[in-house]
Amino acid sequence: MNQLPAPIADLSDDDVVALYTAGVGLEAPPVSATSAGGWIRVNFVATADGAASTGGVSGSLGGDDDLRVFELLRRFADVVLVAAGTVRDEGYGPMRLRESDVAWRRAHGKPDHPVFAIVTGSLSLDPASNVFTDAPVRPIVLTSASAPADRRAALSAVAEVVSCGQDSVDVALVRAALVSRGLTAIHCEGGPSFLGALVAGDQVDELCLTIDPSLEGGAAPRIATGSSPQLRRMRLAHVLLGADDVLLTRYVRR
Repeated sequence: MNQLPAPIADLSDDDVVALYTAGVGLEAPPVSATSAGGWIRVNFVATADGAASTGGVSGSLGGDDDLRVFELLRRFADVVLVAAGTVRDEGYGPMRLRESDVAWRRAHGKPDHPVFAIVTGSLSLDPASNVFTDAPVRPIVLTSASAPADRRAALSAVAEVVSCGQDSVDVALVRAALVSRGLTAIHCEGGPSFLGALVAGDQVDELCLTIDPSLEGGAAPRIATGSSPQLRRMRLAHVLLGADDVLLTRYVRR
């Protein structure tokens, strides 16, 4: 049994970034074992008893150290991938990074901000939302070919709308669409149903999971839900100790 490493409070932002990119790298695009290439990292928080949210949202879990890692993971992403339900439930705004993150990206030859990619089979998104109107980079909306034509037309005015499947969104085609646009460092922030689809499709290369030392009880969802359970073994890359006994873990594909 190994002792936990030093608290994350003792680590600089560069130290944290180095830990979260170990084995993946910053300069060369990460490559997955999947045929489509790229690298899909998913970032979630859960209570000690497995609840992915409390009161319907996850924002109150994890504390300041989880938020710090959350923001640093966006720093080196080419694209931030989120399901539409999570965008609505968690109150997402435009994908605009902090000035310190923009400076870091410029120093590493990256665009100022990652692309915001939103997954929705029904195109139930408001084109007047500031997610689109204030976006520093034109967002991408990933949907199915059978989605309503009127909604497609409205969203096409504010985003690139891409079909990834005929009657439903195919997660393998989502990955392929992003990689074909040069967006190989794919950072996914939810939600549980979308992560369930990614797991079922064997599309998850890395899981960054914060464990909040609390018990929620009730009927809150797990971080991944779905109708096609698949056991995917991962390898533990690190565990960091945050304030108030929060654990910040990183698992990568075997």
